[in-house]
Amino acid sequence: MDHSKPTRRTGIFFHYQDGERLRDFPEALAGVLNRDNVFLYDAFYPLKPPSSFELEPISEEVLRQVHTPEMVSEVKRSQAFQGALFSAAGTVAAATRIWRGEIDNAFVFTGYGDHHAGTDFYGGGCYFNGAAIAITQLRRHFGAGRLAIVDTDAHHGDGTWDIFEDDPETLYMCYCSGGPREINNKVNVHVPRRTNDEQYLQLFDDTFVPRVTAFRPEAIFWNWGYDGTQGDYGSLGITADVHIRLARTIKSAAGRVCQGRLIVVLCGGSHRYLARQLIPPIIGELAAQE
Repeated sequence: MDHSKPTRRTGIFFHYQDGERLRDFPEALAGVLNRDNVFLYDAFYPLKPPSSFELEPISEEVLRQVHTPEMVSEVKRSQAFQGALFSAAGTVAAATRIWRGEIDNAFVFTGYGDHHAGTDFYGGGCYFNGAAIAITQLRRHFGAGRLAIVDTDAHHGDGTWDIFEDDPETLYMCYCSGGPREINNKVNVHVPRRTNDEQYLQLFDDTFVPRVTAFRPEAIFWNWGYDGTQGDYGSLGITADVHIRLARTIKSAAGRVCQGRLIVVLCGGSHRYLARQLIPPIIGELAAQE
């Protein structure tokens, strides 16, 4: 009898983006894409090979279920619209395929999202809130109930807070340098402007793990930013190693409370070398046998 634990099926949702930080992708994913349990859902990029897994854009009607028509129209007039559309589409597609049982977890490349986009405002390079749109779709089409978002970008997710402030069925835990605050399962966990790896991870273990365990969501969205890493624009004093350890902790929690359903959504961070250093091993953690 085979007593080995099942291998997680991991989806990567990618679209071509201008700019420096993701210039090494998708080529930098070669080491993880050769795994049998990792699947690339892609939209478009230079010299893109044919793919069995295509990432399709979402409709404006879907966008307007979270954002006001005026905001959608304003973003549509900007040069960022196409990238913003595919950023949100990747998160929606990841959540949908997880709910259908096609994959178990996912990593979503975004160029123009996520957590600074609110109901009727956007900023900080975030135009549409992909996690919020995905949650709305899961509830409309699959009857999903409680869902959780954990945000480890260095900056407060004002857009996500705005969208879900009155919704106690969505747990939002934001680890940022703002002051502590809590309402309707929206929690700002204060992170000192200067900390170290062990202090940060202890704070995370003491707050996120018991809270998400008690809440019992049906899936976890992780708004992951690496801008808090030493040398990046939101530096909190932590090293790159923290992100890998966070991935293990959050994946483990998802395995205990929501059948491993975890969607990692790329948020802040500017350095190209950190993206190349961190993204492949985080995806590797998602795909690893437990």
